[in-house]
Amino acid sequence: MKRNIDLKEISDGRLYEEKDMVRAGCNDCKGCFACCTGMGESIVLDPLDMYRLTCGAGFSIEELFGQYLELHVVDGLTLPNLRMRTTTEQVSQTAGTGIIPQESKEQEQREGRCSFLNAQGRCSIHPHRPGICRIFPLGRVYEDGDFKYFLQKGECKSAIHTKVKVDKWIAVDNVRANHEFLNTWHYFLNDLEERVGNLEDMELARRLNLLLLQTFYLTPYDASADFYRQFKQRRDSFLQLLG
Repeated sequence: MKRNIDLKEISDGRLYEEKDMVRAGCNDCKGCFACCTGMGESIVLDPLDMYRLTCGAGFSIEELFGQYLELHVVDGLTLPNLRMRTTTEQVSQTAGTGIIPQESKEQEQREGRCSFLNAQGRCSIHPHRPGICRIFPLGRVYEDGDFKYFLQKGECKSAIHTKVKVDKWIAVDNVRANHEFLNTWHYFLNDLEERVGNLEDMELARRLNLLLLQTFYLTPYDASADFYRQFKQRRDSFLQLLG
């Protein structure tokens, strides 16, 4: 999801690479899930997120879209995002436990909480969480065909922030392959967005969006095979169909 923002206003003024140290440590989020509340449609998933949730966490695609994900138009393309829930049942599960701050409970009632939060306000899929959740409170800024990380000011509610190396914080197995994938996916979507935006044929635009979903999200991944290789094969296949 693109954001037109002034980095000077929302960051510490620095850009970080994977081997840099950044003050992002938050004491294991103890007693807090503010960043998992009221996110609306902003936690947009990429193909690696689908691979983690299906091959890592063990969810079926049908289960994910039936309970945890929803589809919205993002910058002209139809993509899945985490679903926020506001049910009274979920609120009552956490009330009175003494674990979750009152402020978080009130925000949850107003704006909803991530569908993957458990009754104790902890992430039930933490080892397999989406990339946007994985890097928070960092963000990514794309420039000149590549990207770097930045630290968002005031987004994490923890009173203590310790220094940690970026690659340790994002916790991925293959940092270089992950960086290449994220960069490729971003600019791939940019090009596709431009192509769809220039179409006058709305039926063709709809079919391209369906092809995008089918290729990268609705077709199961092979848990025994390398994700990055599977992604490249799917991307090549998609581009070939586009001509």
